[in-house]
Formats: sequence, C-alpha cells, structure tokens
Amino acid sequence: MKILLEICWRHGITALVVPVFLLAFCGQVVRAGQSPHDLAPNVAAWTPVGPEGGDARSFASVPGQPSHLYLGTTNSWLYESVDAGANWHRLARLDGSGHMILDHIVVDSADPATIFVAGWKDAEGGMWVSHDHGRHWSEVQNLHGQSIRSFLQAPSDPNLLLAGTLEGVFRSIDKGATWSQISTRGSREIHEVESLAVDPLNPDIVYAGTWHLPWKTEDGGKNWHNIKQGLIDDSDVFSIILDAERPSTVFLSACSGIYKSLNGGLHFRKIEGIPSTARRTRVLRQDPANREVVYAGTTEGLYKTVDGGRTFKRLTGPDVIVNDVFVDPQDSNHVLMATDRGGVMVSRDGGATFAASNEGISERKVTALLVDRDNPARLFAGVANDKNYGGVFVSTDGGGAWQQIGTGLDGRDVFALAQAKDGTVLAGTSSGIFALEPTAPAAATGGASSELAWEARNTIANTVMKVSTETVLRTKVNVEKQVKVPVVELDSHVNALDVSGDVWLAAASLGLLTSRDQGASWQGGPVLGLGEYLSVTVHGNLMAAARADGVVLSKDSGQTWWPMGLPTMLTRIRRIEFAPDGTLWLGAREGVYFSKDDGKSWLWIGRLPFRDVDDLEYDAQSHRVLVSSRTNDQVFSIDPKTMTWKWWHTGYPIALIRPAGDRLVAASLDDGVVVEAGGRGQ
Repeated sequence: MKILLEICWRHGITALVVPVFLLAFCGQVVRAGQSPHDLAPNVAAWTPVGPEGGDARSFASVPGQPSHLYLGTTNSWLYESVDAGANWHRLARLDGSGHMILDHIVVDSADPATIFVAGWKDAEGGMWVSHDHGRHWSEVQNLHGQSIRSFLQAPSDPNLLLAGTLEGVFRSIDKGATWSQISTRGSREIHEVESLAVDPLNPDIVYAGTWHLPWKTEDGGKNWHNIKQGLIDDSDVFSIILDAERPSTVFLSACSGIYKSLNGGLHFRKIEGIPSTARRTRVLRQDPANREVVYAGTTEGLYKTVDGGRTFKRLTGPDVIVNDVFVDPQDSNHVLMATDRGGVMVSRDGGATFAASNEGISERKVTALLVDRDNPARLFAGVANDKNYGGVFVSTDGGGAWQQIGTGLDGRDVFALAQAKDGTVLAGTSSGIFALEPTAPAAATGGASSELAWEARNTIANTVMKVSTETVLRTKVNVEKQVKVPVVELDSHVNALDVSGDVWLAAASLGLLTSRDQGASWQGGPVLGLGEYLSVTVHGNLMAAARADGVVLSKDSGQTWWPMGLPTMLTRIRRIEFAPDGTLWLGAREGVYFSKDDGKSWLWIGRLPFRDVDDLEYDAQSHRVLVSSRTNDQVFSIDPKTMTWKWWHTGYPIALIRPAGDRLVAASLDDGVVVEAGGRGQ
C-alpha cells in the first residue's frame, strides 16, 4: 500500500482514495460475507430532555375534564397533560416523516376514549384516530394524503365530523368510518378550506372559510352560497366561530381583519380595535362562560374583547405568534396559548399575564451543542428560529432542567458553540461571535437568566502591506510596511468555531477569521478569494477549514492557507475534524474519509449504512470518531485503529452528537437534545 501511495504522489495524484475495508493494515471492518447491518446495534433508549418549548399548534380537552388536555405540534408529536397544562408528556408520534403539523384535535364528546387528530404538511396530510385514550392509533384511510386544514365534530350530533382540505369539504356521518365530499368536486371556489364552523343546533348548517372568502350551506352541502357581504374582497378566512347560544352571531377572522355578523353571515361588519398590521388572526375563541368575551390569536399577539367585539385590547407583546387558545370552561381566568417558538403559555388571570408552561415539551431545533470539558453534566444548546425565545440554553444536571441565556444575543440564531481553555464559551451566530465569561456558566446553577449576558467579540482589525516613499540618508526609497486598515464589526453568519488552542479560528460566510487575543480582535476574510466556510478544526499549528466544495490547510496557525487535495467523487463536504494523532477526518455526502498525510491521500470508510454524513466528533474517552446524519436516526462510533464500528438507533434524526462523560448526547432536528440512557454500551 505504501508503494501504491508513493507512485500516485510522484505522478501528481494528490487525493488517492482507497476503500478502507481493502487495507490490510486497517483491520477488517466486518467478517467475510457479513453486512454491517448483520451486527447487532446498541439498543439503549434515547430520551428528549429539552430545552423546553418550541412550536405548539393546537389544543383539545376531554369533555367535562378541562384539566385533561392534548396538544398538537409541528413535528408529528401529540402531547398530553392531566394537570391543566402544568406538565406534559409525549403521547404518540402520528407520522413517520416527523414533519406533520397537527393543527386539529377532537376528543369525541360521546366517548372520550376516542381521539381524532388531523394534520398537514404542504399538500399532503391525513387523519389519525385512537379508541383507547391514545395508546394505539390508526390512520383514516378515506382521508389518506389529504392536507387537512380544518376539522370539527358537530355539537348536536357526535357521529357527524367535518374536514376541510385543499380539495374541499368532507363529511362523515358515522364517526369517521366513511367520508364523502359535500362541496362540489373540482369546484373553482370551495377549496383550500382553512376554517369550518357548524351550527350548534342544526348540523346541516355549515360555514367554510377558504383562502378566498367564506361559504355557507344550509342543507348539508347540497347547495353552497358565498357570504362575503361586508368583507374586503379576496380575504383568507382563518377562523370562524358561532355564538353557542345565539348561532346567528358569527365571528370571522381574515387576513384583512376581524368581522362580526348578527344575521348568520348575510352581512358582516369589520371590528375595529386591532391594528391593521396584525392582520393574520389565526384563531378566535369564545369564553364558554361569558359569550361577550372573545380571544383573538394573531401573528402579532393575543387580543381580547369583553364587550362582544366592540373593542379589543392586546394582552401580550407583538412578538407572540398565537396558533390556538384554550379557555377553561370551569375557570375563565385559566387561559392557555399555543405559540410559535414559545410553546405553551398559561394565564391564571384571564390573560392579564402569561408564563411559559412547557414542562415535558421538547420541540426545539438545536443547531449547536457543547458539553463542558470539566463537567459533563453541564450542557449548552444553541437553537435556531426562536428569536427572543431562543439563543442558548444551559443545563447543569445533564438535561434535567434548562435555563435560557439569551441576553446580548438579541434573538440571533446560534450555529456554533465552543469552549476556550479558560472556560469561556463562544457562540457563532447568524450575525457575529459572542462570548460568555467562564464565571457565568457557574452562576447558572442558581442565578437568574438576567444575570447572564453574552458580550460581542466582533472586532475585525486587519493589517495589510503598504508601500510608501521615505527619505533615508537624503535618498528617497520605497519601504514596505504593515499598516492597519480601518476596524470593522463582524456581522457575518458564523458556522463553526475552534477555540481549543492559543489561536482561535472561526468559519464565517465572509471567510476565515483568527484571533490571537482571545477574541478581542479578529483578522482574516476571504481565503483564496472565497468565503462560505462551514467547518474548522485545529491541531497545534495545523488548521483546516472546509467549504462545501473544498478544504484549505494552514501550517502556521492561519497566517497562510493552501488548498488541499480531495477525492474527486466528493460533491458536498459538511464537517472536518482532527484526531489527536493529527489524522484529518472528513464527513461528506459520500460518507466518511480520513487522511494521515494532510490530504495527499484519502481513505474511504466504505459500507457504512448511511453516507450522507453531517457531523463528526472525536471522542477522547473512547478514542473513537462519532458520526451522525440528519437523514438517519443511527449514530456511529468508529475505532480509528481497527476501522471497526458500533452504532445506536436513537429514534430521532440527528444533527450532531457529543460525548458527555459515560454517555452520549445529541442534537435532534426538531426534538431538542436527546440523551442516551444507561451509559455507553448498556
């Protein structure tokens, strides 16, 4: 093998790739004739541990038991609470894709053991039913593939169910056993049915709100007529509710505002009091105990009227996106909101104040994960898409409880977390680099989140060589000097950090940056004229940085960079990592590669069950390389000496994985941090 590598090098083949299972010195990956799938995986359970919160979509309560609640989410999970929303637990995952938005839940008013859940993802979706309180589920085959945007049970007839889909309105008169379309098939008007309401006394009277105005039938769908009088034309209708005692009173929310009709929809008038900017009112909910009280959940906060809609008052800040509202029929002061980013929020004073109520809910999109080197029970999780509800969360007990540390990040997404020698934690964000001093994480054991704050480390102070004319011994000569260029602030997307050495390295959309003064200033920019670097790794004076289509290497701590030879078959690189022996590991769409000679030759670890690798991490305790993929729920642990591996089924698509003492922790795509139970190998 050594001779083969030498011949290739002499002939300019700088990135020889050999499948590692052909190399005698690397050991045998599997026994002859045996697939890696034949080897038993580690089956230890993995558990979501937070951070609490994320996106919440819909509520339902058991009739007569308002403390028994169900919650729908955006990643196919259905949650349950038996203590009025104080604590939640996962009940069922209703779709294998993990991306179903569960917008509608109905608990059968005649049989609380029967639960219906409707969901959608783009143009697809479906409905699921359980007849044993959620322990077992089956899909309703008649609605398979239907993107269900609205769903309800008739108050006067529990056998009658209505579903609004992108194709129209469907009805079941036998409690979901069979379904028929009651809107005209192929109708140019009644489709994209976003909302439904049915008369509480007469189930033949149905209202349907579409992406283009509302419709009504009074004969069970045989005939439909448009009810747009008084509405601004071309209004998406998000929610329709009827007064339970006076069903001719109709409230309707649309992208153009909130409307009220006193004559069954013959004429609507627009309700004043909600600013025009808060046009998307996703849900209207009437207080069951006081018909004059109506809540309006909008994309810019929660509003409330106490006078039947004559005036509205906003109860929350404009940053709250409300998807659903639950008003306790036995206690009007007890109100729950299902929100984007903030999860479930609860009020005990009729909406005057709200607090998070997310114990047991793990719906965060974790994009960065750090385990404290001195205390494996201290975990840092960086999240994306959650704005002021996100940032970084810290746990000091291995994920049992989390505290938000968002002050100073100003709602930025966090894509990288790293720890310096002195314990300082660095965060690479959607706009710049921020530091948490080493004393701050220790305070997280009992301090309030307001006591912890991130400080910007975004000063770029570059120098350039400049030629100037000077007089030396009465003779004018040209002198080349290094001079500083004007200082600028880093506002670039930062994808990766390595601050393990004396010189820190950052991968950013603008290029590569190094710091020799613990982040007080940074130097750098485009490398070889290019930016958009995704991953960096440091080993002594050696530094490597990867773009999707290339890797550069520095042997002088980032002062100069050179392109590295790569296997020609690579189409997308995602991660690079130095092992302690200087071996460079690379994770890519095509799998895992490693090089022992700074990229002159590469060895491919073939026959892994998946190749679309997103993350690599060297585990110093086990002396193995951890491998994960967003497209797979498996994680691998590779022994660099023998090139054998073992793996775990986590049950969740994994974005990245880290060792934490005697166990592994991972960042899932949509389920927060997941933790291996029982320790490695158990």
